[in-house]
Amino acid sequence: MAVAPRLVALAEQMLGAAVPVRIRAWDGSEAGPPGTEGGPVVVVRSRRALRRLLYKPGEIGLARAWVAGEVDVEGDLYEVLGALAPLVWERADEGLAAPSGRRRLAAVREFAALAGPGLPPPPPREEVRQRRGGPLHSLRRDRRAISHHYDVGNDFYRLVLGPSLVYSCAVWDDKTASLEEAQAAKLDLICRKLDLREGQRLLDVGCGWGSLVLHAARHYGVHATGITLSGEQAALARRRIAEEGLEERVEIRVQDYRETGDGPYDAISSVGMAEHVGADRYREYAARLYGLLRPGGRLLNHQIARRPAPGGERGEKAYHVDAFIDAYVFPDGELAPVGRTVSLLEEAGFEVRDVEALREHYALTLREWVRNLEERQTEAAGLTTPGRARVWRLYMAASALAFERARIGVNQILAVRMTPQGSSGLPLRTRDWITPI
Repeated sequence: MAVAPRLVALAEQMLGAAVPVRIRAWDGSEAGPPGTEGGPVVVVRSRRALRRLLYKPGEIGLARAWVAGEVDVEGDLYEVLGALAPLVWERADEGLAAPSGRRRLAAVREFAALAGPGLPPPPPREEVRQRRGGPLHSLRRDRRAISHHYDVGNDFYRLVLGPSLVYSCAVWDDKTASLEEAQAAKLDLICRKLDLREGQRLLDVGCGWGSLVLHAARHYGVHATGITLSGEQAALARRRIAEEGLEERVEIRVQDYRETGDGPYDAISSVGMAEHVGADRYREYAARLYGLLRPGGRLLNHQIARRPAPGGERGEKAYHVDAFIDAYVFPDGELAPVGRTVSLLEEAGFEVRDVEALREHYALTLREWVRNLEERQTEAAGLTTPGRARVWRLYMAASALAFERARIGVNQILAVRMTPQGSSGLPLRTRDWITPI
């Protein structure tokens, strides 16, 4: 019997729902529900993919097969992910009916027969195959986690992100013509929210390749310090600063926020960094930034959030770790609802003055990054590894859908360290930064 119909039947049996896409197997056979002819196809290139799933069922087994190129998609990746996502999310949130007892045993035997004899292939080299060493979110472990994600080649990131080298969501409007314009608008929005002025001191926590500190020094005349744990990021950021002749205004350090103690700063930005902090350390993170800021100074915390589970969650249960992202993308990254983040900032002493949701903006940004990657796949694979290029394509495309469907969000939180007299230093109507100065 042809392989593809057997795979479709097994998948439907295990999921307890119809498989909404076509599947092509290594023997050339193809099967799928009516109405999917001519659409995108999930290609299972090898029995090795099934052996991975047999020994590691679920997200990690599928991820390993995808990264190794044993499972692929012909056609629109978004269409396939969009069709499969509800099944994945429903199983995670509510649980789908699955076979039990004899039916389950029969399905496993059928799957094992299709997979063939042999041990599971080793995980792709792009996977974090051992814990990073040391307690969760210790200095040593965080450095290794950051290196895994960011030290994969500056040229690769330039290809994906574009010339701006900004690795966080851009800000779009109806007049925005390009990703570069949208990223410049985001950088300027942050500077206006922080009310940056000539001669002020700005600390950028998790500065990446230096785009924000460069923008702030160039256009607002500040003295900026950027900190990162990535040596590759720091090296390129320093070259960019030297090329613009801004060495006297901008400094880049390879340094953890817990090692920074040269305050007070007039303003602090933290853009796309707090997701790495984690539940165990978030109070420490918030308190450290509060201590580094002068009274009357502002903090702009730009952070991805997840939607809370129905009924609410407390403490560390409010944080979420995705298995695929933890193994291949952001080791030890954790997402929490925005309300949890606001509460912890307030507990540290900050007064939260504004929260702006940018969820749809991140979806638009991710689609641009995926387009860059898909248009130059061969070059991207050559700049890093084929497996890592596949990781980034899947992670960014799936994340775009998650933002579009409100599974996750991203928010800019503006907070202030009030003076002893209770002054925030903000205008009575805080949204005056919407119109560029």
